[in-house]
Amino acid sequence: MKDIVLKQRIEASPSTVYRYLTESEQWSLWQGASASLDANKGGIFSMVMGNGMNARGQFVELVPDKRVVFTWGWVDRPGIPPGSTTVDIELSEDADGTLLVLTHREVPGDESAMQEMGWTHYLPRLAAVAAGEDPGPDAGPGG
Repeated sequence: MKDIVLKQRIEASPSTVYRYLTESEQWSLWQGASASLDANKGGIFSMVMGNGMNARGQFVELVPDKRVVFTWGWVDRPGIPPGSTTVDIELSEDADGTLLVLTHREVPGDESAMQEMGWTHYLPRLAAVAAGEDPGPDAGPGG
């Protein structure tokens, strides 16, 4: 098992970034073709990628404008079944923006490269939309 830790500076306030992590319409602007988020402890997290793959889990902890924790896995990828890993996103003020630290915990070793590639692709897209920019069409990681 491996933990993936990535940082992203975002030219937006923590409260703005938090909305992109907890609201269905906002999430789908930076990752996936659609998202259905019930951002309450125990609420369902479900996101469908442009290629049809479905990530699913549930919210574990939400601290407005500071932290979002949810379980993560793929409905159609046996290497990481739904809810089998945890994504912990910390937000902190950084001058006039936000420092986001994402930790994807306990990712199976043979799946870690794919997950890291995905987050590395999507965090800059999150930074763009939260700053009011258009990240352009999503070709997916490596696309």
